[in-house]
Amino acid sequence: MDKQELSAFVTERAAKCNILVVGDVMLDKYYYGEVNRISPEAPVPITHVTSQKETLGGAANVAHNLARLGCRTSIAGYVGEDYHCQSLEEKLTARGIDFRGLVHTDRPTTTKLRVIGGHQQMLRLDFEETTPPDVVYIARLQNYIAQKLSESLDAIVLSDYDKGTCTESFCQYLIKTAHAHGVPVLIDPKGSNWSKYAHADYLTPNLKEINEVLLEPIRNKDEAVERAAHYAMRKYKLRNIIVTRSEAGLSLVQDERTMHIPTRAQEVFDVSGAGDTVIAVFAMGLAGGLPAREAAFLANFAAGVVVAKLGTYAVSKEELLAALAQLPEGTIGEA
Repeated sequence: MDKQELSAFVTERAAKCNILVVGDVMLDKYYYGEVNRISPEAPVPITHVTSQKETLGGAANVAHNLARLGCRTSIAGYVGEDYHCQSLEEKLTARGIDFRGLVHTDRPTTTKLRVIGGHQQMLRLDFEETTPPDVVYIARLQNYIAQKLSESLDAIVLSDYDKGTCTESFCQYLIKTAHAHGVPVLIDPKGSNWSKYAHADYLTPNLKEINEVLLEPIRNKDEAVERAAHYAMRKYKLRNIIVTRSEAGLSLVQDERTMHIPTRAQEVFDVSGAGDTVIAVFAMGLAGGLPAREAAFLANFAAGVVVAKLGTYAVSKEELLAALAQLPEGTIGEA
């Protein structure tokens, strides 16, 4: 497959992909400013705020990526009855994301507030409750997923940020129910309990996350990453693993084959949100019928766009097409 064929896929097929994102839904808030002096009240820098913004974070950022790529996107998870939920739903509405799967609870909407002085993060405040929600809320979320699976989904992305949504029982419910409908499940993992992801179709850990489940940590080298991924696949009954490796790109590890794809980022400015982009673009590729190999290349291009941006960022269809246009002529395998 050459770059023209991939560009045609992004242009024409994305809008036909129907993808559900489930997991830890968040709002990301940023206050940007300048630091010129230390507070007389305590030895801390004073940040003079000059601008602010709110963006979709966590599982909502995965959905944001899919929506900007033109996919039919829905999201499910837990939110609270607060201002942060209102802001979140306004942003989901503006991006055409179906949020009927959001279950309103008595917990706060998970929100991360960051204060940035120049290009340096000065402070982060987290509004969250990370214990699992009450069973009544879990039942509502599961009922929504069961109903959604009757609507011809092409893929489900499970975005785990360890905020209480992705318990072992819930993950196994999701995987088994999706597979009963012939729908693949892609998971962005968190923590060392990968048993809860057993039988998932794809797991997309970064190097730090895969090191958490190994007896000894590995370095960012091709052979070591391949061995570690095969070990995790055997131990946790996983079908495939994609390891995102920052400046080293990503590795697609399957039973029969491994591909190491170097990064195409011109400048790595901020890696936050890059994992969300990788799993979103890869899910779009699979949902649209691309082989895993080509879907992984697309995901790698998209990640190269995102890491050159500051803060949580969702790649657009136009940016992905521009990244593809910069490829030399030839097949993807030669790129």
